[in-house]
Amino acid sequence: MKLIERYILRRASLMFAATLLPLIGIVWVTQALTSVNLVTDSGQSIFAFLRLATLILPSVIPIILPFALVIGVAQTLTVMNSDSELTVLNAAGSSRMTIIKPVMILAMATSVASFAVDNFVEPYSRMAVRQMIATANADMLSSVVQENTFRKVTDGLYVQVAERRNGGVLHGLFVADTRDPRFEMIYYAREGAVDENSAALVMKDGEVHRKLPDGSVSIIKFDSYAFDLADLTQNAGTANIRPKDRDLAYLLNPDPADTHYKNNPLAFSAELHRRFTEWLFPAVFGLIALVVSGDARSHREARLHPMVTALLTALFVRWASFYASNSAEKSAYFIPVMYIIPLLTAAIAIRYLARNKSLDLPSSAGERLTEVVDKLRSRFVKSRALPGGGKQP
Repeated sequence: MKLIERYILRRASLMFAATLLPLIGIVWVTQALTSVNLVTDSGQSIFAFLRLATLILPSVIPIILPFALVIGVAQTLTVMNSDSELTVLNAAGSSRMTIIKPVMILAMATSVASFAVDNFVEPYSRMAVRQMIATANADMLSSVVQENTFRKVTDGLYVQVAERRNGGVLHGLFVADTRDPRFEMIYYAREGAVDENSAALVMKDGEVHRKLPDGSVSIIKFDSYAFDLADLTQNAGTANIRPKDRDLAYLLNPDPADTHYKNNPLAFSAELHRRFTEWLFPAVFGLIALVVSGDARSHREARLHPMVTALLTALFVRWASFYASNSAEKSAYFIPVMYIIPLLTAAIAIRYLARNKSLDLPSSAGERLTEVVDKLRSRFVKSRALPGGGKQP
């Protein structure tokens, strides 16, 4: 590799990393916040929370990588053009491959990393996340021991404990069970405890209120009553495994007895082909960045910033891919479309590069968009200024 190619590769890699790390940080924080309630409600430690948040990352990295690459490459080449470095390379007689080669090396390395994460790391992390969630939901005792707080154990089942005492004794129990649409059950008990197998909540010295749909209520007092938890904890403790959670070997040869496979076999096919196509997008987005910003331009040319053009193009291509992959779960006709989108985009980009053409949106498009926004804003301000916010007579 030539010195100038190593220079471009180094600059593009640094800009790619500088873009990727903040994006991962933002996504990590937003995804982690969605798991706070689960961890706190089940009494898990801060280490369990950090582990759960970390395991979420592999599921978003394949989506972030292509966009971080297109931003990093487009910004690098734009800065080089602003510093007249691309003009100097062009004047020195360097071929366009001098720029294309280091960018595509970075893009192909990113594609390989995306394939590895998507097919080997992400399934493991998804399984671990689902198992952690299932274990937390199955920990019935941790769900109800927080004093003077209503806890939702599952849909239609709420529990409150007034006080937790030594030996696992729960004082002042209140249980509301509305899971059966035929009647509502409300339990009051002076004290109770969950048995050793977490199969039943044994309540003592209390009463049961049974309310029917017609509004009639029957009350039964009891000295001892066992509230069955076996089905609840078994269902909660079993992870719900979906096609996205399966590894590549399983998707290639799914178990015919799998409930999810029986209900929707196309979901497995769509997930398999998604993994075979998603890793192509870093390379495709690298080509898009080259087409948009890989040539020397005069500063007097009126056009939008190349990174804006590259990002808008990448967003459109990625949206089309998401639409095709989601539709493939219902119709097998969209499976070829999942391959056509990245391959056709790459072919068009290569054709542009071979003909030394560039793709850019004129600045007039941005100016027209700004004018439309200004008009809408002025109309909104004018309508707010009128009495009652109405229209002019």
